[in-house]
Amino acid sequence: MTAFFSTAFSSRMWIPLLLVLLVISLLLTLSQGAVTLDWPWAQSDFERQVLWQLRWPRACMAMLLGAGLAASGCVLQTLMQNALAEPGLIGISSGSSLLAVATLVACRAMGVPLAAWGLSLAAFSGAMLMTVLLLGLLRHYRLDISRLLLLGVALGICASAATTWLLFMANDGTLREILFWMMGSLAYGQSRPLFWWLPYLLVLAWLMWRRDWLAQLQLGEQHAHLLGLDLKRVRWQLILAVAFLTGVAVALAGAIGFVGLLLPHLMRLLTRQGVALVLPTAALGGAITLLWADWLARSLPQAGELPVGMVTASFGAPLLVLMLVRRQDV
Repeated sequence: MTAFFSTAFSSRMWIPLLLVLLVISLLLTLSQGAVTLDWPWAQSDFERQVLWQLRWPRACMAMLLGAGLAASGCVLQTLMQNALAEPGLIGISSGSSLLAVATLVACRAMGVPLAAWGLSLAAFSGAMLMTVLLLGLLRHYRLDISRLLLLGVALGICASAATTWLLFMANDGTLREILFWMMGSLAYGQSRPLFWWLPYLLVLAWLMWRRDWLAQLQLGEQHAHLLGLDLKRVRWQLILAVAFLTGVAVALAGAIGFVGLLLPHLMRLLTRQGVALVLPTAALGGAITLLWADWLARSLPQAGELPVGMVTASFGAPLLVLMLVRRQDV
């Protein structure tokens, strides 16, 4: 199947094709839900309110976060030459969740109200602190970049253990709120300030602009050095960009797994091209994936909604296993 797609579409056709699929997905997910909006949309005041105040902001957030998570996974997999690398596995998401949960538990225990922006700020700070800790340990002990994944996994386990202790000490109401947030939900980000999005878009655009760095890194460190790439500076800049995108994603929507791990694999198999094409196609694929995952999360239950992270894990894990057992070069 992947061979058919790779031969049926040239490298120039993948991005326009995915853009068309993104537009179609956006139109369909905006029109479907608990309230079906028939064409032409939003005839009544109620329908306009549903479209522009509820679904449109949420759809925009799904596209941006999906693109950022998929691009982050693609960057890390190329940087570390490891197909399992993604923001969740190197501890960034765990550090973000730990500080967010600690802040929420502390505020609930002291009876202090926690604003929506406060939880987002705590989650973003946790991601950046974990990144600083990772880079600091690598620099202090002069570890190779290949150790970043193992070190990140170890620190992620420590952060997860600390989060488990906090969950054990939380009361029932706080525990349910924490668990739902940790499984990811785009409903949280709808109330967040818009100032998150400008730097997020700038960092994502910068990654797309610098995909030539990734193309050189894909050839190997020795070849990249011969091509004049400053490996140390490039690594830290790319890791900080990934940490920023991941921190914003967790701050606005909680932990959403498998998007950053699965989409780069899928686009690499479909396009049969280098990272210069895989990066933008993975970002577009991540946007499409999270759009439909969020649509399923809010459409499947009769009342309320499912955590979107549960939806991505339910579909992403079996698909990743299928890809791994059918292909030896993933």
